[in-house]
Amino acid sequence: MKKWLRTLVMSTVAVTTLAACGTAEESPAPAEGGATDTPAEETSDFKVGMVTDIGGIDDKSFNESAWAGLSEFGTEFGLEEGTGYRYVQSGDIAEFEPNIRNLVREDLDLTWAIGYLMNDAVLTVSEQNADAQFAIVDSVVTNKEGTPLQNVAHITFKEHEGSFLVGVAAGLQTESNIVGFVGGVEGELIKKFENGFKAGVKAVNPDAEIRVQYAESFNAADVGTQIADTMYSQGADIIYHASGATGNGVFTEARNRALNGENVWVIGVDQDQHEEGIYDEETGASVTLTSMIKRVDRAVYLVTEQTMNGDFPGGEILEYGLEDEGVGIATTTDNMSEEALSTVDEYIERILSGEINVPTTDEQYEEYLKTL
Repeated sequence: MKKWLRTLVMSTVAVTTLAACGTAEESPAPAEGGATDTPAEETSDFKVGMVTDIGGIDDKSFNESAWAGLSEFGTEFGLEEGTGYRYVQSGDIAEFEPNIRNLVREDLDLTWAIGYLMNDAVLTVSEQNADAQFAIVDSVVTNKEGTPLQNVAHITFKEHEGSFLVGVAAGLQTESNIVGFVGGVEGELIKKFENGFKAGVKAVNPDAEIRVQYAESFNAADVGTQIADTMYSQGADIIYHASGATGNGVFTEARNRALNGENVWVIGVDQDQHEEGIYDEETGASVTLTSMIKRVDRAVYLVTEQTMNGDFPGGEILEYGLEDEGVGIATTTDNMSEEALSTVDEYIERILSGEINVPTTDEQYEEYLKTL
């Protein structure tokens, strides 16, 4: 399974059913290990559903990417949206379990939980419905003995590797020598983004100052705006966000400042967020320096297809990183310098060769600094 993304392009899948996606692009042709030649009529009774995290389906990031993958799957195999494939949006954490339970009652072939915050909900519902099949992104759901549940496919990514690359870009292109990181909810997952980013910055710019703040929400654009305002006002000129819809507020602040002539940047996450940073429609000028790509869309597509074909990876922990092209850097490079682009390529090779082990925790980050 681990090489399933090697031949995939790093572009965002366009889904015309998403009003918030912006300008549609052509969907990439199915890659090796992707869509099969199975006729749509043979798969018309397959049913799949997904429960969003609290960021919502139009967060322009994590949830949107997951829905893009499921929508591409449904379109490719002739399923009808709403019956063959659909999503249920969660307004808050309390809705996770009932939303998942309601989808299971519809006798779906596969139920997706998008986000580690749904770990407990998936644990409860999956243990009560041993014959149902589930998949969760960014978490490994275990029983009391610590064994991954066998009716759950556990999808994880090496976000720290992709974050290292955008950290390299930030470290080389900052003019103030101060950069920022805005996280959603502080925890093991987002710490991977933070520490990978900081390591990348320090790898190329040991003297750079890195400021970190968590919003403690993935769905608080107003808080994202406030944090970004403070960071930019205190001298940061580049902010990397790993905060879902909270990051929309970071973009809002950056666009407003750019309109006032300030030279500030945002680094997007999960999808290529170049369009989110556009502040001048006439010229297409964007405050997005680059984005860390995390192919949630492809994971959702391919695990769903695998399940449809009778090979549900229940109990498996699937982790995707640079070597699989499961994470990486956006293909939109309008605002990146040639030095940054070539240096990112160098560090990709150094990570892949094992020369660099990108830190995921605070402790590993401190040890990493000693090697510089």
